[in-house]
Amino acid sequence: MPSSSIIKTIPIMAIPNFKLELLKDGEPKRQEGEEVLSYEFQEMLESLPKERGWRTRYLYLFQGFWCQSKEIQAIMSFQKHFKSLQNDVVLATIPKSGTTWLKALTYTVLNRNRFDPVSSTTDHPLLTSNPHDLVPFFEYKLYANGDVPDLSGLATPRTFATHVPFGSLKASIEEPGVKVVYLCRNPFDTFISSWHYINNIKSESMSPVSLEEGFDLYCRGVIGFGPFWEHMLGYWKESLRTPEKVLFLLYEDLKQDVESNLKKLASFLGVPFTEEEEAKGVVHAISDLCSFENLKKLEVNKSSKSIKNFENRHLFRKGEVSDWINYLSPPQVERLSALVDDKLGGSGLAFRYS
Repeated sequence: MPSSSIIKTIPIMAIPNFKLELLKDGEPKRQEGEEVLSYEFQEMLESLPKERGWRTRYLYLFQGFWCQSKEIQAIMSFQKHFKSLQNDVVLATIPKSGTTWLKALTYTVLNRNRFDPVSSTTDHPLLTSNPHDLVPFFEYKLYANGDVPDLSGLATPRTFATHVPFGSLKASIEEPGVKVVYLCRNPFDTFISSWHYINNIKSESMSPVSLEEGFDLYCRGVIGFGPFWEHMLGYWKESLRTPEKVLFLLYEDLKQDVESNLKKLASFLGVPFTEEEEAKGVVHAISDLCSFENLKKLEVNKSSKSIKNFENRHLFRKGEVSDWINYLSPPQVERLSALVDDKLGGSGLAFRYS
């Protein structure tokens, strides 16, 4: 698949919500120090419930989930303009659930005939491009700032990524043959990873989010694209209802047995590994190429920026299971455990925490 950097964007001319205009008094209205917002869009924002943000001033409750103003702009543009095609692949996660890893694995599986993971020791795209450049986000790359991208030149299967909950994605992927892969991480490690990441990338004008404050927000569901339990359940239930369309993977299972899950992923995407490939060591080579340790040491993941102005190095912290043990107090563990039992109990969705 071509790098997302070649994707052309078409400015929106007919949707005033997304245009960066002047307000009636002639002065620009700025939101969270990031951008000029239109009068109509600002009015819409002010009608939404809001809470203290993690790395921006506010998070807004939009379509039942919490997100930033710029994300709302992008999601509205995506929902209005994106047209799915048969065989599209959409990778979905709640933030800090292994998104970068899933992108690397999926890209390599789908493109292994173009870029042999066994012999491509120096020229594989993953060695010089961050996975987020190879599999672009709808809301952070393609439709950011309300843009409408020209996707006509993308190779098939077109592969995209999103953090949007299933309820807000569903109408955009109704085309038969569209595949969705969801990677889910246990809520304890997801919280700790989110807390570290957000404090690392926040602007200097924003005060750090303390562990205690962040934990309380998380347990109340106030985190990007949360509540986490609704995000997880949305994709989980859809994977049970339409397993041919939605594949639900667990981060902890991937960590324990990458190769078995790679085979499951490839089969789901319609490109199963052949006996010859397995004998050649292709599955193992993909596992090694996309490993946390390998990706973290690459220069592109040490110094470059792929998502907005955030340094890639912050995407690679530990990638471990059970790091939450080093941070959460017994009362916090008790509170989050009770919340998980209350919200996810009886769904059939269960996690391993160590």
